[in-house]
Amino acid sequence: MADLALARRVLETEAAAILALVGRVDARFDAAVRLLRNCRGRVIVTGMGKSGIICRKIAATFTSTGTPAFFLHPAEATHGDLGVLQADDVVVALSYSGETDEILRLLETIRRLGARLIAITGVPGSSLAQAADVAIDCSVTEEACPMNLVPTASTTASLAIGDALAMTLLVEKGFKQEDFASLHPGGKLGRRLMRVESLMHGGAQRPLVHADTPMHDVIYEMSSKGLGMTCVVDGGDALLGIITDGDLRRHMGRAPGVLQLTASDVMTRGPVAIPPATLGAEALHIMESRKITSLVVVDGSTNRVTGVVHLHDLWRTEMI
Repeated sequence: MADLALARRVLETEAAAILALVGRVDARFDAAVRLLRNCRGRVIVTGMGKSGIICRKIAATFTSTGTPAFFLHPAEATHGDLGVLQADDVVVALSYSGETDEILRLLETIRRLGARLIAITGVPGSSLAQAADVAIDCSVTEEACPMNLVPTASTTASLAIGDALAMTLLVEKGFKQEDFASLHPGGKLGRRLMRVESLMHGGAQRPLVHADTPMHDVIYEMSSKGLGMTCVVDGGDALLGIITDGDLRRHMGRAPGVLQLTASDVMTRGPVAIPPATLGAEALHIMESRKITSLVVVDGSTNRVTGVVHLHDLWRTEMI
């Protein structure tokens, strides 16, 4: 049977390593965030071995949250790839010992070009830390490895520091949900962040009737558009109200002569409406909280109906 006690100890050790970092979020961390925020070039993240793998993830997180970044392999850098480094860049170098030869060989070029350097290291007095503009201490008391050899807690701590930098920078730069959506158009996450203007039934697919439309024409419009509702609009397509299947059932129960009525007699005034830039995930939340199956999409300045988004549209994009 697997040593479950050891597995639990690994998790406890790595969790403790991250918690120990909380007290080190200080003026040095703030200085690192300011360097990244003021960077006019790109953020170049570099590290060897397992640290290099962590660096790739840190660079990916920066990039996906609006800060251009990429990973530079330090060994390849000294064989020509250093040409990517420019004076306006900020280098984030990760080395737990702070003495990794491949990293130290980059220092002369970094300084000659005038690029800025942030070190993430477990040894604050190391050569890398002393050469950096800012050095962040990510030291751990022990690795999660039973032999205290395999980088485990230390790499977890480094990754957590990278995430903390990226998330703090995200807020500093005013990066919003809409910005995230524009950078993640693919995958389920991207679909959740699509705007309703990309999901709605617009143009000729809009179910529309006028206030004086007879009820038999209203029912035809609702049936032909297949959304279980129709918008009631004025001559300029500005929203006046909506009629749903539920509205029809309620009026039929109260007034058998419903077909003698017009749309204005049956419609619900002041329906919930959203602008085209609303995120699909937000539209879904509104539908769920109000227990409705469709939302009218209107132009904010004219109140003109531009489309209708239905709960089924969100199901088709796998938001649920």
